Amino acid sequence: MQKIPLGDAIAEFVDWLTLHGAAYFDAFADAVATAINAFTGALLWFHPLALIAVFGLIAHGIQRKWTLTVFCVLSFLLILNLGYWQETLQTLAQVLFATLVCVVIGVPLGIYAAHKPRFYTVMQPVLDLMQTVPTFVYLIPTLTLFGLGVVPGLISTVVFAVAAPIRLTYLGIRDVPAELMDAGKAFGCSRRHLLTRIELPYAMPSISAGITQCIMLSLSMVVVAALVGADGLGKPVVRALNTADIAMGFEAGLAIVLLAIILDRVCKQRSGKGGAA
Repeated sequence: MQKIPLGDAIAEFVDWLTLHGAAYFDAFADAVATAINAFTGALLWFHPLALIAVFGLIAHGIQRKWTLTVFCVLSFLLILNLGYWQETLQTLAQVLFATLVCVVIGVPLGIYAAHKPRFYTVMQPVLDLMQTVPTFVYLIPTLTLFGLGVVPGLISTVVFAVAAPIRLTYLGIRDVPAELMDAGKAFGCSRRHLLTRIELPYAMPSISAGITQCIMLSLSMVVVAALVGADGLGKPVVRALNTADIAMGFEAGLAIVLLAIILDRVCKQRSGKGGAA
């Protein structure tokens, strides 16, 4: 049986894009890399202890839990002591940037899909494909189009993580009780008011869960992004793997775990009144 030249067709398409759109891809890569480097440089401009105090205040302001605030401060102090402060801020900047892009794309798509079931029916297999295809496969065309650096890693991260806010926003909007919608319509709410005053507030727990999951998925890509030249905590992990350096691998891995726990606990929606725990 003759093999369908699917891979060859994709390769030819990527080669065509590279040949005819190299200037545009290079400009896009330079703009994204400049934005990431500027954000990372702004974070690194602050004294580490001052920035740790700011992070602690942000954590306490969001969750109102002293235990989380203390854990956040002690974790960042440990990362600073281990010598991975710069790499942690680089990773944090990349995760926040990727999450912002995913939210800007995913939440509107999820809202639109909830109002247009046929659109979600068409989009669902695409989302399944984006989440099941091995992430290394994304790196091949993005590396060809954008070259080494942070950009191919960020694009692969967005492709991998954007499905979470789309799905959970769709579920949150879809599960709004019909009685609430009927009551809003009875009071003369327009479609925009129904969305902003009924649907989004009701779906906010689901949307928040999608954003939190997006952050965790983005953070899970730091090692993969390091393979194509992205800075951050993935680089020492890859270096430790290549040199069988157990100490470096454990310390860098611990920094990733602490950052993941902090982001998960801080971004998780508050339950109850909070307060000192």
